[in-house]
Amino acid sequence: MWALALFPCTAFVTLPLMAGYVFARSARAQAHRRFPPRGHRRIEDPDVVRVQRVRAWTAAAMSLLLLVMYGKPEDVSQAQEQYMTRLAITPPLLLLSAPVVIAFLFRVASPQAKAQMRPRLRAAGRSALVYVGAVTAVPLLLVAIVLVEDRTSADLDPGFPWMQLALTLPFFWVLFFLAFATGPAVRTGFNSAGVHAALPALLTAVLVWEFALISLVTGGLPPGPPVVQILAVLAGPASVTAVVRWELHRLRTRYGVVLRA
Repeated sequence: MWALALFPCTAFVTLPLMAGYVFARSARAQAHRRFPPRGHRRIEDPDVVRVQRVRAWTAAAMSLLLLVMYGKPEDVSQAQEQYMTRLAITPPLLLLSAPVVIAFLFRVASPQAKAQMRPRLRAAGRSALVYVGAVTAVPLLLVAIVLVEDRTSADLDPGFPWMQLALTLPFFWVLFFLAFATGPAVRTGFNSAGVHAALPALLTAVLVWEFALISLVTGGLPPGPPVVQILAVLAGPASVTAVVRWELHRLRTRYGVVLRA
């Protein structure tokens, strides 16, 4: 506002920045209200978090070492493509995997536990529908903007530019919403982490094997000798599974969380 008052000639830059800030702040507030950034664990165990970080950094270091020792320039670009692909497919893959894991937990739970899980499950379902609706709204709004723009260029009706603006504003708001909501939504499993305390660990184990299979199908084996290739493919998901089993053991022995509660 000071820049706009002191330097009116910068209005063409200042006003869009102000409008973008308002949109981003509003979308961020709604995204974090729907998907709390720290809602991915009902039970926060510092030891488990520490081990998970060590495993993640070790995996990243081993991947980098593998590329340095055996990789070619095309392997580096392929690794970057796989990383971007993983980012793109994580939300839809999570939407498909979470119901399967939840159905397993719901199947083995006692009647009392099922009664407690039902309202949390409905809340998670509503959160997933909100995210899917936001994703669906992006192409629909984009198509509507293009149609209105074509009609505006072919017609002198003064109402169409205002209609185009009315569609453009929510389009950018939804983009900001998805930018702030995707990370927390993925970490919380679309708020399904509140259904059962063991769900985040189980869902992590399922997703890591799915990612390993997808990477193997789309990108093939990593570079290196056959033994190194096999170890590179299996070591990551196997180590995650080992940490998940240890986490489930700690949940059972220290916090009384069991799958057949």
